[in-house]
This record gives sequence, structure tokens and C-alpha cells, in this order.
Amino acid sequence: MAKDLSKIAKQKKIKYFLISFVDLFGVLRSKLVPTEAIKEMQKNGAGFAGFATWLDMTPADTDMFAIPDPDSLIQLPWQKEVGWLASDLWMNGKPVEASPRVMLKKQIKKLSNNNMVLKSGVECEYFLTNPEGTAIADSRDTQPKPCYDQSSLMRQYELIKEICNSMINLGWGPYQNDHEDANGQFEMNWNYADSLTTADRHVFFKFMVKTIAEKHGLRATFMPKPFENLTGNGCHAHISLWNGNKNLFLDKGDKLGLTRLAYNFLGGVLHSAEGLSAFFNPSINSYRRIDAPVTTSGATWSPSKISYTGNNRTHMIRIPDPGRFELRLMDGSVNPYLLQAGVIAAGIDGMEKKRDPGQPLFINMYTDGDNYPNLKKLPTDLEDALEHLSNNEVLIAAFGEKNITSYLKLKERELKDFNSKETFSKKEPITDWEKINTLDC
Repeated sequence: MAKDLSKIAKQKKIKYFLISFVDLFGVLRSKLVPTEAIKEMQKNGAGFAGFATWLDMTPADTDMFAIPDPDSLIQLPWQKEVGWLASDLWMNGKPVEASPRVMLKKQIKKLSNNNMVLKSGVECEYFLTNPEGTAIADSRDTQPKPCYDQSSLMRQYELIKEICNSMINLGWGPYQNDHEDANGQFEMNWNYADSLTTADRHVFFKFMVKTIAEKHGLRATFMPKPFENLTGNGCHAHISLWNGNKNLFLDKGDKLGLTRLAYNFLGGVLHSAEGLSAFFNPSINSYRRIDAPVTTSGATWSPSKISYTGNNRTHMIRIPDPGRFELRLMDGSVNPYLLQAGVIAAGIDGMEKKRDPGQPLFINMYTDGDNYPNLKKLPTDLEDALEHLSNNEVLIAAFGEKNITSYLKLKERELKDFNSKETFSKKEPITDWEKINTLDC
């Protein structure tokens, strides 16, 4: 039986609910609903005009309704009278097939039919900047190798403490906060969970970080590459497959600690990596991070080719420990639901087709990658990624041709708008268009 949000509101003294959903471009959309109306909203949903968001609809389409998931409820730690709810979109009595949370739940269902659950954790990197987003917030954060810099970390202590305390109080199990490889860049980690829970928390985390940064007079951005000379914002995902309490990826007798099933799953991700880039690196700015020039720290920490290895961060996929792998392709602009959905779809294909990932490469890809010319390269720009997605039979079959076409249509419209105003070149400065359209991704 579903949780009664009206009763929960009384118990927790919630006066308003944010009924939220994420569109195809990863934009968080919401309506603020008073508690007095939540019973009706829980039953029938909050109404939205789909054309007003990044969904492939027209002004003539009927309203779509966001049906809140009571299990996703998060009481805002900094504003406890407000509760946040992730929602599934419905139209004409049916789920909106091209809505990202629905897309993810369909892939989860395919796994559950085989008694499998994907568990994942995400590493979300972000910059703290001035309110305009034109410079990092801390003018004293100037080290050429600033990663793990204690002084710069502690100068942001009050802000980071508030975010971390919020995650503690929410029961997420945060376990570390650090200054990352770029000046002004930070990362906060919390415990892994099933893919839907992680996706919902990922959405909320970005909202929370941005909101708390504003409280402190700063701006937080997950933009892949807000500064040309600094390491970009990645969003690495740690992946494992479970049946109850059994990790289906764990084989302690294997050199890297993975089962054959895990290698097949990994092989599926490698096979579809070029098409997945359209989901995982969805912004024009994303491709300033992929195969980027060396930054002031000496490394980009981002992949350029499709390869896997052991505990080595120069590859697209790293296997740091037995029983899981880390996918390092995604960046800060990734849609949290399409991240998880894309991994599952490619992984299912790998398991079904028993795709062989080949042998791992134990090399420094940044210095020795050119010695392996047969390795497939990642797309060099968004147009290239969209072309790969349009030709990826695996992803088209997984998500449906109509849904993929909708995504491509909207992204091509975005590209057309950019190209009418700017020219993309990694050798040229970041454009105003990129900043306007991506700083708040």
C-alpha cells in the first residue's frame, strides 16, 4: 500500500510539497503544492504543459500529469516545511514514454524480470564560483595541483558542512568530501543504492548543492567545462549487479575480481559507448572535457578512447576493486535518469549477446594510447555523438525508436540554435552561449 502523503505531512510538519520531474535535457521542473491539496495530487498528479519543457510535444497536446512517488520523499534539510517528491509523467492515462524516469523504470523492470538489481553510486564534481559564474569563488585557491588541498577545502567548510550534514540527516551515508583536481572544484560522496534511488538522490543533490551555495552567496555549477584551463566536472558511476544479497559481479578468483557476467555487461557498455555519449555527455560544452587539452594540473582525468583497465584512471572504465567497475565517461550535465537507464540498457545487451570486452589494457592511455590505433575513439562533439546514437541499434531497441527520435530532434534543435550564433572549437574560448545554457545544468 502506498504511503499516505497527507498523513506524512502532519507527522513531519510539512506545509508544502515540490512535485518534481526531470525533462529530457535534465532540467528539474516542479510545482509547489500546499499540503491541503496533496491528497488529490497523489491520486491524479500535478498538471504540466509538456511543450513548455524539453519534451517532444506541441502546444496542442493535452496536459501531462506528474504522479509523485511517495517513496522518493525528501524533506528539505534547510527548509523543513517543504517536502520534495520525484514523479512519473502520465498523459491520457498512460506513462509518458519519453520521460527520463519512466525510461529508467522500464530498464529496471527488464532486470527485475531476471531477478537482478543494478546498484550504483555516483561521484558528482562541481565548481564553486562567484554569483556570475565568471571566476572561482576562492581567489586564494591557486595551486597548480590543488587536488585534496586542505586549506582551500576548509575555507569552504561552512558550506560543505551544511551539505554533508544534510546528507547525514537524510540517511544517505556520506563518507567523504574533498577538493578536486581543479581550482574551485569539489566532490562529495555518499553510499551506493539501487539505480532508481541513486538517480533520485542525484537529482536532489544537484538541487541541494546549488541552493545551499546560493545561501552562502556563491554559485555551484556542474557544467562540464566552465573554465578552459581547468579540469572539467565529471560524474563517475560505480556499477554492480545484484540478486538479493549476492553481488553477481564478484569473482574473487578472477584477476580483476569480476565474473564472466560482469565482463559481458562491461562489454555491452564498451560496445555502445559512442551512442551512449549522446546521453552521458549531452551538452555542447561536454566535448571540451572529452579528449581535452592538458589542464594546469597536468591531466584532464577524462577519457578519449573506449577502453578498460584495472585501477587506472586514464581509461574510460576502471576496475578499482573486485565486484564493481567505474564508468568515467559521464560529465556534470548528464541527466541522472538517462545515466542509469543507459548503463542498464547497454549492460543488458552485453549479457544477452555475451559481448566480449577483450583484454584490459594496463597502460597510461594519456601517454601510450596512440600506440593502439585500433581502439575506438569517443565522439569529438555533440553532433558526432548524436549521429552515433541515431545509428545505435542497441539503444534504439532498448528505448524505442520514437523516444530516441524525440531526443535527437530536441538536441538537433539545440545544435542549430548554437550554430546560428557561435562556432565550437576546443582551441577557442568557451562561448557565451555555452555559459548561458550550461552553467545551471
